Amino acid sequence: MSNQGNGNIIQLEDGWNNVIKRGAIDVLERTLDDGFGTSFEPKEYIRIYTTCYDMCTQRSPYNWSRDLYQRHGETIEQYLRNTVLPALQDKTGQGGTILLNELKHRWSNHQIMNKWLKKFFTYLDRYYVKHHSLPTLEQAGLQRFKEEIFQNVKDNATAAIIALVDEEREGGIIDKTLVKSIVELYESMGMGNLDSYTADFETPFLEATRAYYARKREDWITKDSTPDYLIKVEKALNEEKIRVVEYLNPASEPKLRRVVEDEILQKVQMNLLEKEGSGCRVLLANDKSEDLQRMFHLFSRLESGLQPMANIVENFITEMGNACIDKRQTRLDSGEKDKNDDPEFVKSLIDLHEKYLAVIREIFGSHHLFQKALKNSFEEIINNDVGQFSNAELMSTFCDRVLKSGGEKLSEMEVEQSLDRIVQLFSFLTDKDLFAEIYRNQLAKRLLNQRSASDDAEKLMIAKLKVQCGTQFTSKMEGMLNDLAIGNDTKVEFDKYVAKQPPINLSFSPQILTTGFWPSYKSPEIVIPENMTKCLEMFKEWHDVTHTKRKLTWVHSLGNATVRATFGKKAYDLQVTTLQAVALNAFNDGSTLGLEELQKSLNLDLETLKPLMHSLSCGKHKVIIKSPASNKINSTDTFAANAKFTCNMRKIRIPMASIEASHSKARVDEDRSYAIEAVIVRIMKARKTMKHQQLISEVLSQLAFFKPQPRVIKKRIEALIDREYLERSAEDQQQYNYLA
Repeated sequence: MSNQGNGNIIQLEDGWNNVIKRGAIDVLERTLDDGFGTSFEPKEYIRIYTTCYDMCTQRSPYNWSRDLYQRHGETIEQYLRNTVLPALQDKTGQGGTILLNELKHRWSNHQIMNKWLKKFFTYLDRYYVKHHSLPTLEQAGLQRFKEEIFQNVKDNATAAIIALVDEEREGGIIDKTLVKSIVELYESMGMGNLDSYTADFETPFLEATRAYYARKREDWITKDSTPDYLIKVEKALNEEKIRVVEYLNPASEPKLRRVVEDEILQKVQMNLLEKEGSGCRVLLANDKSEDLQRMFHLFSRLESGLQPMANIVENFITEMGNACIDKRQTRLDSGEKDKNDDPEFVKSLIDLHEKYLAVIREIFGSHHLFQKALKNSFEEIINNDVGQFSNAELMSTFCDRVLKSGGEKLSEMEVEQSLDRIVQLFSFLTDKDLFAEIYRNQLAKRLLNQRSASDDAEKLMIAKLKVQCGTQFTSKMEGMLNDLAIGNDTKVEFDKYVAKQPPINLSFSPQILTTGFWPSYKSPEIVIPENMTKCLEMFKEWHDVTHTKRKLTWVHSLGNATVRATFGKKAYDLQVTTLQAVALNAFNDGSTLGLEELQKSLNLDLETLKPLMHSLSCGKHKVIIKSPASNKINSTDTFAANAKFTCNMRKIRIPMASIEASHSKARVDEDRSYAIEAVIVRIMKARKTMKHQQLISEVLSQLAFFKPQPRVIKKRIEALIDREYLERSAEDQQQYNYLA
């Protein structure tokens, strides 16, 4: 048979029946049905290809391109309808695996047939199909398979795959390669997209998955504890992830994950968190870190899944803190004296915070919800005062124990750790200004009485407070340290001056304090002995020349002295305050004095004199003898030097109860009033006019060191109105205007 170049025309039926059908299609169908490999000798392939080419390139009316394209589709359709579909229908009732294997086999055969037919009819694809905008031969073949085979078997195939997946979920072993092949068939049926895979497989598969895990959920939630349930959830989620990798389309992974999470986590979240005997609270109480971490990771998968867990954590930490507070309350109720020094209570709060800070960091990955839970719980705990003394004072006194010599026996590293931890607690304190006032008073005592264990530790603590609250908060404390540093230079200069003066039989070392930095102190006008007076006058002469514009005021209640005392044949060095030294000097001549006589000769009020004489006559070292003997100072008592006093130590420190309060509540309130008014004026100057409630909220948001009650802010607003900084609006009494 020759082509038109030799003058011969190939007729449609002749070329189709004698060459294409007999040499290609019949051979293909026969070898596919027999299960043998399909291939064509090069010579035979060229003969068939050339015939197709010639039939498509002959001139009209002998150009058979349209007819060949049509017969290509009909051939595939007839083979699928007459051979493939009956074979699959025979396997439908014989079990899912048998059907899927047959479908896999027939799909593979179809791909082979499609490939060879595409090769034989290549010229059709290249010109006719393109020119007429028709589906390619490969697309047409796929479309025929979809219409004739896939649409008829997809429901049974999907059910078979689902059954196999459920079998694997129950621990069975399945042919994953087979499932993957069928899934790829679903993907191919989409003709370039996943519509068919999604509609015909994924949707029913997800519905079946939801039903499967709903059954599992009901079974697990009844039988298992929360940790055991979550172990099964974790295992199921991992298995589903692996399942997608092994034989499903990657696009199914997020959908499948959401279905599983919804069924076995979302729907029973609160049941799991609150389950009696094994819920979140029980895990926290028993320090089950691994179980808590698993719970955190699993619930973090859910939208807003961590908030209920964070709420439980917050409530639990608050309960633990309240237990510490209740323990302190119980001690006080049982008769223990209430003091501003309760290291046991403060350490319990520090340990509690350290423990749950580590839990938040290590188990919950410092997640912001759990950080907020820790913050909220400790803000409630730290601001819950019990007894006479506030937590601010207890915390400041704890710092005092750590920082003063003779307090806590700690290494440098332990001191730094203790300060770090107390500052962390301080950050939750509402009344930071109250803490600052108390801390400043205690710092002053440590510095002035040379009781500070380490200057570096003092600077470190102030630096930590500065980081927390800013320069304004610590400026006075830094000024106090600076005063002492400058004081060393002052001492050197004054000593040079003293060396040039007539000698005095007294060692004297003054310390200059800047009034604005240091707390306010009582300064009793005590009558100073003559030799001490000379020292004061000498220093005043030098100071007035050196610092002409500064006013000097003596605060004798802060001074210290070392008094040489001789009892019998033994001499002692008594380390006392300046007030004690002056009082001891009154008994130097061996006289006996009543309380009223002492009061007149020393010019002291009873409020100061009683604790002073109590320290000398009723303390551990009774250098003064009181008559009658008792532990209370009465106005009728008489005092004299204790001639029989003895002690094994040569240097004796005689402490005296402070005549100063740990802090001035009135001063704190006054400072707060100034701060509130300053904030109100700053806000109103910027806004010009504001509603009452809006102004209250704005003031509260801007106050950093304390949180006053709204009625206190209202009182300061009234004061500013009286002083004509603000006025009420004539139209609205709830609105304020700023007066420039």
